[in-house]
Amino acid sequence: MKVILPIFLAFVGLSTVAPAQSTKTDMAPRVQIANGILEGVAETGGLRAFKGIPFAAPPVGDLRWREPQPAKNWSGVRKADHFGPRAMQRAIFGDMNFRSDGVKEDCLYLNVWTPAKSPADKLPVLVYFYGGGYMAGDGSEPRYDGEAMARQGIVTLTVNYRLGVFGFMAHPELTKESPNHASGNYGLLDQQAALAWVQKNIAAFGGDPKRVTIAGESAGSTSVSAQMASPLSKNLIAGAIGESGSLLGTLTPVTLADAEAIGVKFGESIGAPTLAALRAMPGDQLLETTAKPGTPRFSPCVDGYFFPKPVVAIFMAGEQAHVPLLAGWNSEESGYKAILGNDAPTVANYTKAVQKLYGDRSTEILKLYAPATDADVEQVATDLAGDRFIGFSTWKWTDLHSQTGGKPVYRYFYARPRPAMVPEMGNATAGLAGGVVKNADPSAPKQAPPKGAVHSAEIEYAMGNLGSNKVYAWTPDDQKVSQTMMAYFANFIKTGNPNKAGMPRWEAITPGKPAPVMRIDVNTQAQQEAHRDRYLFLDQVK
Repeated sequence: MKVILPIFLAFVGLSTVAPAQSTKTDMAPRVQIANGILEGVAETGGLRAFKGIPFAAPPVGDLRWREPQPAKNWSGVRKADHFGPRAMQRAIFGDMNFRSDGVKEDCLYLNVWTPAKSPADKLPVLVYFYGGGYMAGDGSEPRYDGEAMARQGIVTLTVNYRLGVFGFMAHPELTKESPNHASGNYGLLDQQAALAWVQKNIAAFGGDPKRVTIAGESAGSTSVSAQMASPLSKNLIAGAIGESGSLLGTLTPVTLADAEAIGVKFGESIGAPTLAALRAMPGDQLLETTAKPGTPRFSPCVDGYFFPKPVVAIFMAGEQAHVPLLAGWNSEESGYKAILGNDAPTVANYTKAVQKLYGDRSTEILKLYAPATDADVEQVATDLAGDRFIGFSTWKWTDLHSQTGGKPVYRYFYARPRPAMVPEMGNATAGLAGGVVKNADPSAPKQAPPKGAVHSAEIEYAMGNLGSNKVYAWTPDDQKVSQTMMAYFANFIKTGNPNKAGMPRWEAITPGKPAPVMRIDVNTQAQQEAHRDRYLFLDQVK
């Protein structure tokens, strides 16, 4: 009876909403989950949204730098009609747009968009992790909004997780007090706690806990690779989507000892040499200390608990989640200036820069990334910069998982440049998060449009959210690309296979053979990888 009652109550809650209709209804949907009753918002077309749902206890006070603890039950009806607070973060990316309820340490909330009419629907589930370098980001950002994907018949979630010093600082005292003899990785543990919450509660929203696909972009994509690798999470998922990046070469986890040393040095540098002193510091004050020059970057570590060994070793041994994987990267993940700096794009300057970067291995790089003339330098340097930044790690992930994961792997290459900005943006500079950074000098020259798809450019296309981004003058071609990419993603979430009648055929990778790659653009088409030799070499020198 303990199992039947919550499901019955959830059914009653969902059934209070009228069947799919063309206008928004005032009837507020309710669901019963393990912690209590939630009241969300009825959207147009029969969708229901539940926002700001706590999936763990607030990580404050003595719970700062602790594994996420269970959320407390509540009595009565809890409103779930607005986004909860976002994780502690500074305004690192000036173009990020948030709809969240401020910035607080109390940040462990998730959001659900569901088209289901009852728990019996058992729809596929998408859990999306935001990007931001493990330093910024939030599940409320419009580019991740789950409404459009929910209209594809998918229960869609965005999840908050701790960031920066709050989410990834390790320390010997933390390791000592931990029942798992580990520290750091709290942000990844938050994600795992959210996945456990999904297993326990998603049926109440009409989702199938056996059909959960995780996805993310940039740090969110590396998070997907992390959850696949961790023994804590790998049995909680049925599929994975990675957009630009994996821990197999991007934000590669350091050793626990190195992470602890970083934490000790940081504490001493801000006058808080003990864990007690660090916990006693107000959150806002602690956050501001991370703005000081020389502050270390806090990112994942091989803690012996979430990661029992290095991520690449887990994938090499085939110990990761054996689930289908769809992953890829963009055509302009980084710019040529990441290689050349402010030097002119000439063969001579490019050669000099590569020699400085690669020393006695530069001859090989110059053969693999070889501009024939000065006119080729910008593109070749852009390719090298993008691969060094994030292309290689995504390639490594898909290549290795195809060998040891036992399930299909689908690789894409996203090539659609964003269109021009709307005139109102003036000479604003495009940012990594899809918005703009306004130029303080109105007379400054206007930024040249990108020649390729920059880092994060694909998110609104993949999630069906072009309309929420008012910066760019979207065209029918952009809508076409979005429909194609979203359809591939939705098909994969539903079946573990992106293919559907009427779309270009997307073949899975066959280990040991040139990989098929779906080039996503206005004229989306299947190709074969052209530069495997580049990545095999980078695998030696990374």
